[in-house]
Amino acid sequence: MALKIVRNDITKMMTEAIVNTANPHVIIGNGCDRAVYDAAGSEALLSYRKEHIGEKKFGEAFITPGFDLSAKYIIHAVSPVYDSESGKSESELRACYQNSLKLALEYEIHSIAFPLISTGSFGYPKIEGMRIALEEIRAFLAVYEMEIYLVVFGTESTNLGKMISDKLESYIDENYVSDKLKTEYPGGPCYDRRREYGNLQNIPDEERIEKFLDEETFFEKEISLSGDKRCYRCPSLSRHEKGKTSAASEEKTEKKSKKTDKEKLYAAPEEGFTEELEKKLMERLKHSSDTFSEYLLYLISKKGLKNADVYNQALVDKKVFSKIKNNKEYHPEKRTALCLCVGAHLNLDETKDLLSRAGYALSPSDRTDIVFQFFIENEYYNMIDLDIQLENFGLPCILA
Repeated sequence: MALKIVRNDITKMMTEAIVNTANPHVIIGNGCDRAVYDAAGSEALLSYRKEHIGEKKFGEAFITPGFDLSAKYIIHAVSPVYDSESGKSESELRACYQNSLKLALEYEIHSIAFPLISTGSFGYPKIEGMRIALEEIRAFLAVYEMEIYLVVFGTESTNLGKMISDKLESYIDENYVSDKLKTEYPGGPCYDRRREYGNLQNIPDEERIEKFLDEETFFEKEISLSGDKRCYRCPSLSRHEKGKTSAASEEKTEKKSKKTDKEKLYAAPEEGFTEELEKKLMERLKHSSDTFSEYLLYLISKKGLKNADVYNQALVDKKVFSKIKNNKEYHPEKRTALCLCVGAHLNLDETKDLLSRAGYALSPSDRTDIVFQFFIENEYYNMIDLDIQLENFGLPCILA
């Protein structure tokens, strides 16, 4: 049986089991955990965990009855907090999928629905979380038969799902998602995690949690000088800011900001239209009529690169590159042109310009184009990694 990606509220999935993103402590967490407890019956489910399960470590999984859910079972995967430095959270996240599927086999479950584990309040980047989920589920399905659903919810994860599955079925809309988020994240997206993790003195790997809740992951941390009381807040939400700002003051600040932005937009550079800018403009006009071949060779020369370095890094055959070089009217296939853009380390503007000379354009709805554009935008010019991502999203690979 195959994997299917759908957009839905996981508590409404009509499968034998659903997977919950559980907390290591015997408390109701945020996001998916709260939604599952609310739908199953918070009191009954929490009592069952206290009596039969207790505390668990990141990456472990345990099973409970579904209680008021349509699903017969709930498999709770103890979701890790994202840690970009040690890499420990990746192995724990993979273990969440592996251990959940082992339990499903043990209980002879034939259909199961997974959320995108750890990509909510636990901070895992959604694209990485999606990659890991697909790798683990596909590896399992290569050996075992099971009906597996990957359930996306928010806008970002839904867009990722659409990149992978053109026919992604959606059973909910944005209004439903917005309303549910208000109940699943009480206090807003920067929900005070003292409730989620319990007593801070008992948190395992506390340093990892501190890193997750710092400014780099959009949260600011304040630590009171007295006792253990801590408040984690999102700087973009005014109600969490120190003191109280009047509505009039906020409006004034907003108007001032907009005025400043407008002034910046129309203001000329202090140094004026310099001789250097004039040379760049003349250079661009000089190459305005270049063919694909001519403009590619010009860009390679401009960047101080060697032809061999470009086609080798682009994973393009030397014979194909020779055709481009020796025939100024030659137009390569679009995939080859994209690879050469990466091999020549072109920025996005240069890429669009070069592609247009062969009659091509980057499509916002073509998943292959999106992957190439993402790598070019982020100036990440490693074709092997790009090829891996194409494979991960089920797209035709370069090294077939």
